[in-house]
Amino acid sequence: MLHVNNITIRMEGRILIENASFALPPKTRMGVVGRNGTGKSTLFRAITGELQPDEGEVRVRKGARMGAVAQEAPGGSQSILDFVLEADTERQGLLSRAETETDPHRIAEIQLRLADIEAHSAESRASTILAGLRFTTEAQRQPCGSFSGGWRMRAALAAILFATPDLLLLDEPTNYLDLEGAIWLENHLRKYPGAALIVSHDRDLLNQSVHRIAHLANHKIRTFEGGYDDFQRLLAEKQRLDMAMMAKQEDQRRRMQTFVDRFRYSAAKAKQAQSRLKMMEKMQPVATLVQNPVAPFDLPDPKKAMAPPIIRFEDVQVGYEPGKPILRNINLSIQNDDRIGLLGQNGEGKSTFAKLLSGKLETMSGSKYQHKKLEIAYFAQHQLDVLDHNLTPLDHIFELMPDASEAQRRARLGRFGLGVNQAETKIRDLSGGEKARLLLNLISFQGPHLLILDEPTNHLDMDSRLALADALDAYSGAILLISHDRSLIERCIERLWLVKDGAVKSYDGDMDEYKQLVLKKDRKRKPKAKPVGKAIQRQSLAQAREDLAPLRRNIKRLEGEIARLQKGVASLDAALASSELYDRDPEQALEFNRKRNRAMERITMLEEQTLSEMEKLEKMS
Repeated sequence: MLHVNNITIRMEGRILIENASFALPPKTRMGVVGRNGTGKSTLFRAITGELQPDEGEVRVRKGARMGAVAQEAPGGSQSILDFVLEADTERQGLLSRAETETDPHRIAEIQLRLADIEAHSAESRASTILAGLRFTTEAQRQPCGSFSGGWRMRAALAAILFATPDLLLLDEPTNYLDLEGAIWLENHLRKYPGAALIVSHDRDLLNQSVHRIAHLANHKIRTFEGGYDDFQRLLAEKQRLDMAMMAKQEDQRRRMQTFVDRFRYSAAKAKQAQSRLKMMEKMQPVATLVQNPVAPFDLPDPKKAMAPPIIRFEDVQVGYEPGKPILRNINLSIQNDDRIGLLGQNGEGKSTFAKLLSGKLETMSGSKYQHKKLEIAYFAQHQLDVLDHNLTPLDHIFELMPDASEAQRRARLGRFGLGVNQAETKIRDLSGGEKARLLLNLISFQGPHLLILDEPTNHLDMDSRLALADALDAYSGAILLISHDRSLIERCIERLWLVKDGAVKSYDGDMDEYKQLVLKKDRKRKPKAKPVGKAIQRQSLAQAREDLAPLRRNIKRLEGEIARLQKGVASLDAALASSELYDRDPEQALEFNRKRNRAMERITMLEEQTLSEMEKLEKMS
């Protein structure tokens, strides 16, 4: 489907990608990962043809339809649903021709083609995708221009998913989604019929939805089989083998150099010494994948502990218009070391609750109790735009540390990964990740007792997300987290609260159970088929009953094969757990890893088939 052959790309005289190659077969989904600034978005621009590589070529299969989310969000008076429907250009063209065509044969051809592409169900399919991305039925009929930029980008994502191109290109698709939308997208991509290349820092999306990982580092692109966790494990093993090979090569080089130094001027050994010098010149250094450690986050602990609870609500109502509360009957408390994850669909009131906690919204009724000296830090994506883009990070930190020395101010910025190069750079020229680091630095300056984080990871790469998780683990104050990053929630959060139907209540399940709850709701939301006549309905039910037995047999066969493959993977894991294997036979270790990856890919495929068969069985039962 896609071949990237020996491409080199330079930007402003700096090499981003050098002599890189990889291939994406049809119906294969590949995740693209790498530190911010390594060239992931630049690679996408080269694939779409927006940018020409300095060397090499990008080839897409002839006749293949390629699709990427438009950089500009839709606007104007056109409804969201109509905008998505227009993404299927073939359907739009056929419908337009059907209105003007007079030749009966051509009319028949058009109608047959419309039937082939299931044009009659287009509105239903578009509506289902929009619903998955959390557009209500009412919202789908509203004009694009009435939505915020984030929601319009969701509409652009819905349009490209509806068009179903042969090669789908997605660049950070979860950045504009809430947790529920990210769960839906992950599930949708797992069933995507074409090839897909997905730049993402969402660990769960990359674990559940892709077959391979392309890793950009040190100007190179290397591919790994499996999801993100598989990639991390294989990368660590490759790093270990590379380091062992490097040590072996250095040892060999030292022995050769010792021989040359000893016998260079000996008549009897001069030829051997020259031979070793030539061998040393030909030795290629081992290219390792070891990266520099990511810059840390350093969240200051509260200066003084407070008696629990630090905040308590009793029968609180809150909203924006008098007499129209968004949330009602809130009866909750927060302890001084709580780790709370806030769940709920966009529009249910998560941000309203966060504003109530932070003091940006007053209660309409009921009582809110908190310590007078309670320090609260509130991080939200819209606050990045509040930063003065004409100032530098050093200017911002000066306002908080007017009496400190410049060295002390720079040290404070360095604690959040803003080094010499970033300290004096105008805010407008910083990356999204660097702005997020600065904002976290500024809001947490006083050592807050409660840290409210609303989607803090949107502009952070995978390594920076891990660094943030480390900082949250080390932080001793209370945390309320709103995030679509399930990995961050599962690692750092101990309690879950759910915002739903105007209430905020404790949720007793874990994230896996919540994911299943979201997917179950999405399945129920799918449009129902039109009712048929009773006779036809009875005939369909009789046929369905006849089909139950083969379905059950097929499910049993699939489950048996999965169990057999899992047993084989367990045996391979046991062999790979032995450190002696890597020292004794590294090639065999790599072969075992390849076998394990093939088995895991086969298991994933079989599990998807089993799930599909079980859904059929459930519908027919």
